[in-house]
Amino acid sequence: MTTGRDRLEKGYVQIYTGNSKGKTTAALGLAFRAMGRGMRTYIGQFMKGQLYGELEAAKTVGEFITIEQYGENTFVHVTDPPDPKHVKMAREGFAKLEKAMISCDYDIVVADEINTAIFFKLILVQDVLGLMDQKPDRVELVLTGRYAPQELIDRADLATEMKQIKHYFDKGVQARDGIER
Repeated sequence: MTTGRDRLEKGYVQIYTGNSKGKTTAALGLAFRAMGRGMRTYIGQFMKGQLYGELEAAKTVGEFITIEQYGENTFVHVTDPPDPKHVKMAREGFAKLEKAMISCDYDIVVADEINTAIFFKLILVQDVLGLMDQKPDRVELVLTGRYAPQELIDRADLATEMKQIKHYFDKGVQARDGIER
């Protein structure tokens, strides 16, 4: 593994969105690739508190990938207005993610499922636009989740949509350990 810090001369804003699987996986792949170049990644997972395989994997890579979850260990049940407890968890997580990004201790900062958190009114789009404005030049910021608002897409440097063509969930296959969680 190559070692070194501050390898990015210029960091960009990437968005992974769409209604198919692969958004978090793409962000984790980016973190894994960066680790191979001695870079550090911070991943803040909004609306997630369940045990996912990436949490255990991150423990094995030491200082290179840090993952924190900002949710309960159950799926968020959508209500309008949103449950104040979920709003509080998301906003506290947002503050942690913002602090990690501004610290420049990480080369890549991933706001996993933040687009979905915006959609469910747990986070404000204006706050994420502000986060984008504060991004240090040498930090790559990745925003994942379904329903990315057009305002974020317009401001991002790269936006990728995961489009579902076919999915085995439609045949009743449940999320599998090591594949979806």
